[in-house]
Amino acid sequence: MSKTDDIYANPLDQVDTFRFDQKVVEVFPDMIKRSVPGYTTIIDGIGQLAKKYVQPNSRIYDLGCSLGAATLAIRQAITVPDCQIMAVDNSKAMIERCQSIQSGYNFETPVDVQEADINDIEFENASFVVLNFTLQFLPRDQRQNLINKIYSGLNDGGALVLSEKLTMGFSEIDQNIIDIHHNFKKQNGYSDMEIAQKRAALENVLIPDTREQHYQRFKSAGFSQYDTWFQYYNFASLIAVK
Repeated sequence: MSKTDDIYANPLDQVDTFRFDQKVVEVFPDMIKRSVPGYTTIIDGIGQLAKKYVQPNSRIYDLGCSLGAATLAIRQAITVPDCQIMAVDNSKAMIERCQSIQSGYNFETPVDVQEADINDIEFENASFVVLNFTLQFLPRDQRQNLINKIYSGLNDGGALVLSEKLTMGFSEIDQNIIDIHHNFKKQNGYSDMEIAQKRAALENVLIPDTREQHYQRFKSAGFSQYDTWFQYYNFASLIAVK
C-alpha cells in the first residue's frame, strides 16, 4: 500500500534536486494523486486510446513508466493478439517496484520491464507509444530527437500519447493557472511549505513547454495528425498519429 507523501512536510535546510529514488517510490501513488489534476482520467484514457490504436503483432512502449500505471491500463484494455509492452524507466527503484506490480497480474499481453535511458531505446514495429509526464524531465535539446525516433519506429496508423505539464501561452494566464494548481494541492492536504520546497526541488528538473512547442515537434517529426484529447488546468495529454 502506498504511503502518504510527507517528503517535504518538514522544513529542510537545503532542498535537494528531485530524484525518483526509493523515498519517492514509497509515496509515488499518493504524490501523483494529490499533485496532478486528472491523472486517473488520463490513465483510463490511455487504456481507451490503446483499444483504438494498438495493432496485432506489434510493440507498445511505455517510456518513463514509473510504477507502470499506464502499462496496466493498456494490458487491461487491449484484446488484439501477439503484442508486447516495453516498460522503460531509468530509476532502479521504480523499475524494481514496477516489475513486482506487473508480475502480480495475469493479463494476456506480456511486459518487458527495463531499466534504461529512453534515449537509448530503438523503436521498432511500434503501434502505441506513451510518454506520460516524461518528456518534461528530459533536457530540451534531447526532446525533438526522441520524438523523431518514436515517429520512425511507429507503424502507419500508430499513435504517440504525450502527457505533460504545460506553460500557458500568456504570462498572466500562466501565473493564474499555476496559482489555481497550488490551491488544488492545498485542497489535497499539502501545506504552503511542502508546495514551495517541492517546487524548489523540481526547478531546472521539470521544464515545461507550451502546447505549440509540442505541436511543432510533432510536425517536425512527420506527424500529420495531432491534437489535445485532455486538459485539466495546466496538465494536458496530447495524441499524435502517424
